[in-house]
Amino acid sequence: MKRFVIIPSGGSGKRLNASLPKQYIKFNGKELFVYTIEKFQNSSLADIIIIAAQPEYFGLINDCIKKYKLSKVLKVVEGGKERQDSVYNALLSCNAEENDIVAVHDAARPLISSNLIDEALKQAEIFDSIIVAIKAKDTLLKGDNFVESYIEREGIYYVQTPQIFRAGILLNSMKKAYSENFYGTDESMLVKKAGYKIKIVEGSSLNIKVTTQSDLDFFSALCSQ
Repeated sequence: MKRFVIIPSGGSGKRLNASLPKQYIKFNGKELFVYTIEKFQNSSLADIIIIAAQPEYFGLINDCIKKYKLSKVLKVVEGGKERQDSVYNALLSCNAEENDIVAVHDAARPLISSNLIDEALKQAEIFDSIIVAIKAKDTLLKGDNFVESYIEREGIYYVQTPQIFRAGILLNSMKKAYSENFYGTDESMLVKKAGYKIKIVEGSSLNIKVTTQSDLDFFSALCSQ
C-alpha cells in the first residue's frame, strides 16, 4: 500500500488582489507552498507527493523541488479550471491501487503539524475516509448585513485539510460527481454525496489556510521569529 499526497496549487490569489498567487509568495526567502510540502516530505508515513498547478508556474515549482530537495514529489501535473479538476488530474496521474491512501492538502496550509499528518494518515487506514476539522467555538449567525438567525454550534465543525481517502473511494466519488455535473468545494463533499461515511479527525486552530492579508501577516511574523 502506498500513501499519496496531492497538493492542489492552482489558486489565483484573487482574494488578496495579488499579482502572484499566495502559494508562491516568499516568506523569509522561501515560497509558501514549499513550507507546506516540506511537512509531508518529512513525514515517514507519506510516500509520494503530486502537485497540481497552472503550467506557467511549472518552472518555479521544479526549481523549488531541486533547491529544497523535495525528493518525494513524483510529478507536477496541470491543474484544472476548478479545484476539483486539479485534484482529479492529479489522482489519475497517481495510477494508484484501489486500497492505496490518497491525501489532499491545500498548498496554502503550511502550519500543519507532523503529529496531525501522521494521525490523519493512520486514521484513514482504519476508517477509509477521514476529514480533518475543528469544532466551532464562536457564536454563529446567518445574515446579509443584518442578523437573520443564529446557528446552534453544537455539532458544527470548521473544515480543514488534509482530507484522506482510499484511492478507489475518491475516484468513484469524483467520477459520480462528474456524471451528475456536480462540483463541490472540497473532496469530502463528493465522497459524502456518493454515500460513504467520513470519520472526523480533530484538527488544529493553527492549521489555517493562508487566504487574507491578515493570514499573510500572521505567517510572515512566524517565519521571522
